[in-house]
Amino acid sequence: MEKVETTINGAEVTAKQNSTPHQFANAIDVADDSLPGFLLRSLPMPELRKDPIVGRWVIIATDRAKRPTGPRNEPQNPGGEACPFCEGHEGDTPHEILSYRDRNTRPNERGWRVRVVPNKFPALQVEGVLHKRGEGIYDMMNGIGAHEVIVECPFHEITLANLSEDNIREVLWVYRDRLVDLKKDPRLVYGMVFKNVGAAAGASIEHTHSQLIVTPIVPISVWEEMSGAMDFFNYRGRCIYCDMIHQEIMTEKRIILDTPHFAVLAPYASRFPFETWVVPKHHNSHFENIQKTEVDELGTVLKTILLKIETALDKPSYNYIIHTSPFDTQALPHYHWHLEIIPRLTRVAGFEWGTGFYINSVPPEQAAAFLRETSVDLSAPARR
Repeated sequence: MEKVETTINGAEVTAKQNSTPHQFANAIDVADDSLPGFLLRSLPMPELRKDPIVGRWVIIATDRAKRPTGPRNEPQNPGGEACPFCEGHEGDTPHEILSYRDRNTRPNERGWRVRVVPNKFPALQVEGVLHKRGEGIYDMMNGIGAHEVIVECPFHEITLANLSEDNIREVLWVYRDRLVDLKKDPRLVYGMVFKNVGAAAGASIEHTHSQLIVTPIVPISVWEEMSGAMDFFNYRGRCIYCDMIHQEIMTEKRIILDTPHFAVLAPYASRFPFETWVVPKHHNSHFENIQKTEVDELGTVLKTILLKIETALDKPSYNYIIHTSPFDTQALPHYHWHLEIIPRLTRVAGFEWGTGFYINSVPPEQAAAFLRETSVDLSAPARR
């Protein structure tokens, strides 16, 4: 048996690779006092399992345990280690799927500006068939999908807000290009672009990057959001998001930025302190249908709101997520793509997990006013 060193939750572990392939071909023996005697056996591929009570799908992906992580309760910091996402370290990542690069430069070499690579420790894998099946009362399928990393710049930078507006626009175009490409695969149904910034938000590498996970089913939270929007549309004959934008702009209480194509606001029922939404004013259910004028403006809007959040809240960890419509739907009159930014200032605890309620200590009206009044300088030199 061959031993492979890796980590799980910051603990050093040893993987014993069995030369005979079978369901538990790889065993990971965790050398961690907090997990005495625990033996993690790798599955041959990820699995999707459905909770039969609430209909929620869960991904079982043992390879995710091999992700690089810092010690528990300490911020991740590579120190003097070479960053695999920096230019010149292209060999430290899987081969690129897409890159925006300078002329006369070759894939997987220097000269790129934005680069997309497969996640080295994917939650889902693109090869294989879904093989939907039952196990008694339970439903499951193979963990087929895509898991990609969008490296947003070639130099070592830890925040998207410090990039130039043109650089951010290219990142947005990459999001769009990957969604357009992956929706051609009939096995895949939903694509979610998201970004983790800081250890508290789940980032394992600090070099600014986003991720894209594409699944063969619609996530339950997206389904609930779309169902609520459909109920409103069936009752009123209008898009709830369009109505919300109109009302928020009229009252101004929760508006942070108001530009020709976008409204940036603190949602009325904010779950978290300083939760912020970026919503296009023009009705559009699919992010991948975004227009050039919107991308041009969104690059400035996203830089502005991230700078405001980082300035006002002292560079917090945060997540942002793009909510969009499933691949297998046409333009929807009731749903509206949008981007949600969630600063990680509080922790979800037992009450929230047990009830689905959220306790927010900062009224969204006060959060919006504070961010609205926070001045930022977009003319400051940005890294390119």
